[in-house]
Amino acid sequence: MFISEKEIEIRYAETDQMGVVYHANYLVWMESGRTTLFQDLGFTYAGLEEQGYLSPVVDISVKYKAAMRYGQVAKVRTWIESHGRLRTIYGYEIVHEDGTIAATGFSEHVLVKKENFRPVSLAKIDPAWDSKYHEVKRVEA
Repeated sequence: MFISEKEIEIRYAETDQMGVVYHANYLVWMESGRTTLFQDLGFTYAGLEEQGYLSPVVDISVKYKAAMRYGQVAKVRTWIESHGRLRTIYGYEIVHEDGTIAATGFSEHVLVKKENFRPVSLAKIDPAWDSKYHEVKRVEA
């Protein structure tokens, strides 16, 4: 299983009145982690969009474990949890600099044609990308 890592410097604007990172920012960080994962594997989401495809989120979950605060650095670890014919599930772990887990999560995506939102298999539009996902995924879909 391949795990991509992305560091995020926590900005003041990402915190709430309690001085901790506002919960929705973890979703933004998960997206940043996915983008880094794509790049680490040699692909780009922008490239898919240019070809007329989108990969919307159909399910997402975050479990918060230890608060993060302004001035800290979050490390977002991202991997392919599972990859099937039409669905891909990404796993995430967001950790403090000392390795303490701040949050865990997953997001489930489908690949669709931009023009009509009909699902399409990654194997049909980019066999190399599909093959790489099967090579590095954690479990069978």
